[in-house]
Amino acid sequence: MAVTHRPLLTKIALHLGLVPFLIFALFPFYHMALTSLKTDRELYDREAVPLLIRQGPTLEHYQKLLWDTGFLTWTKNSLLVTMLATTVSVIIGTIAAYALARLRFFGVNTFGTGIFVTYLVPTSLLFLPLAQVVHWLGLADSKWALVVTYPTFLVPFCTWLLMGYFRTVPKEVEECAMVDGATRLQALTRIVLPMAVPGLVCAVLFAFTLSWNEFIYALTFTSSSDEITASVGVTSELIRGDIYFWGGLMAGAMLASVPIVLLYVFFLDYYVSGLTAGAVK
Repeated sequence: MAVTHRPLLTKIALHLGLVPFLIFALFPFYHMALTSLKTDRELYDREAVPLLIRQGPTLEHYQKLLWDTGFLTWTKNSLLVTMLATTVSVIIGTIAAYALARLRFFGVNTFGTGIFVTYLVPTSLLFLPLAQVVHWLGLADSKWALVVTYPTFLVPFCTWLLMGYFRTVPKEVEECAMVDGATRLQALTRIVLPMAVPGLVCAVLFAFTLSWNEFIYALTFTSSSDEITASVGVTSELIRGDIYFWGGLMAGAMLASVPIVLLYVFFLDYYVSGLTAGAVK
């Protein structure tokens, strides 16, 4: 009997070991949701319990955020910029990654390493020269400036991520397609890309998350209320000097996290397989 129950006890022990990590991961969201549902009176009461709602939940902060600020406009701007920048970056990154993974030319390894190094350059060093480019293009204080500048860090990331994934796709399947008369581009679109869907989904999720959460470029290149994104709008409108409207800030953070949560929930299987598995077994 002890032998029979040993695997079950082992599984229970392993899952119990994950509980502290689960609490660590979920606590910020719990605290964020809790703060957004508290009244201002309870938020600023020194005798209130920080991790509990004692005076009843309220949706006042959400109502003020949605109707008294431009949050809906900021969210629309964020979605537009993120989707366009992600689409452009994934397309360019896919073509570049395939070329680096399959073609052999002088300096291909150095070029691949250079792309990765480019991604590592912090945005705090690039926003000044990019500001000159944005001004030269006439896109200052426009969300289109973000569509132009976001690929500067998304394309290197997508290229590096997909380059490693394309190398797991057997060359033989492409060679068979080209023997049958397919061009290199047709082999990519009809053979490689369907096999690399998990890697593509992984790249899209990462690129979407990076551009959705980006703050420095959005703060530098946009300023008017009709052009800023949600990350900039929430902080600029709900922080006045040394006064922090914590209820509204946490409500904005909760609503802004919804698109990311939905993406990862619906594409979780592709995301995991794109990180851990190859194209074929």
